[in-house]
Amino acid sequence: MINVLFVGDVNGKPGRQALKALLPLLKKEKEVDFVIANGENSAGGFGITKEKFLDLLSAGVDVVTTGNHVWDKKETLGFIDAEKNLLRPANFPPDAPGRGFGIYDFQKNNTNHKIGVVNLIGRIFMSPADCPFRRAESVISEISAATKNIIVDFHAEATSEKQALGFFLDGKASAVIGSHTHVQTADERVLEDRTAFITD
Repeated sequence: MINVLFVGDVNGKPGRQALKALLPLLKKEKEVDFVIANGENSAGGFGITKEKFLDLLSAGVDVVTTGNHVWDKKETLGFIDAEKNLLRPANFPPDAPGRGFGIYDFQKNNTNHKIGVVNLIGRIFMSPADCPFRRAESVISEISAATKNIIVDFHAEATSEKQALGFFLDGKASAVIGSHTHVQTADERVLEDRTAFITD
C-alpha cells in the first residue's frame, strides 16, 4: 500500500509557509510516499510563478496541480511546458501550454512504484472547458496501461459535479479529490467500487 497526501489549495504566502512548516511533520507522522498540492493560488492568491512552484517542490511536494487561476501570472506560459511536475487541467483545449496529467515514479522500501495524477476542471459556474467526464475517461484509459494508482484533482465549484465525477470514475481511479472552494468538506468516503472520494 502507498500513502498519498493531497493538499489543496495552497493560498499565498501564508499557505506556502504553513506547507513548509507542516509538510515534513505530516510526511513523517503519516509515512507519506507521494505529495500532490494544488498550487494555483500560491502566488499572492492568484496564479503560480516559477519561484512559487519551486518553493512548493522544495517544501516536499512531488506534483503541483492547478485550475482556473493557472494563467493569472503571464510568466506561467513561459515555463509550464518544461515542468513535468506542474499540471494544468487536462480538459483545457488540446493546444493549451503544459500537460494535464502525468505518470510519476517514486520509491517505497526500495521498490519502484508509479502513480498517475490527473488534473481536471469543472464546467458548472466556471469558465468554459471541454467535458471533464470524457477527458477523464480517455486519460485514465491511457494511464491504466502503466499503473492502477491514479489520483484525480477535480478543480470545480459545484458539489454535484464533483460527486458525479466521483461516481463516474468509481473503480477506475484510486481517488477523486475536489479542490477550488477553499472550504474542506466532511464527506470523505470510499465508493462502492473502492475509489476514495471527497468533495473538497
